[in-house]
Amino acid sequence: MKRVIDKTVNLDLVGVNGNAFMIMGVFQRQAKKEGWSTSEIEMVLAEAKSGDYNHLLATIENHCEPKDESHEN
Repeated sequence: MKRVIDKTVNLDLVGVNGNAFMIMGVFQRQAKKEGWSTSEIEMVLAEAKSGDYNHLLATIENHCEPKDESHEN
């Protein structure tokens, strides 16, 4: 699956409640925090909602790229 826009947020969905609305909300908050425009966020969410739950999950996941911050001491 290709990305709707060529951007990712620093977000790891592991451990996030599997509810579709929770996943979209967590993504939206992180994207806003990282300076995404409202239209960029809406484009990703619109694509995510255009299919079934698996499509939603794959779309959101495709726009997340968790940064490994475990090296901080």
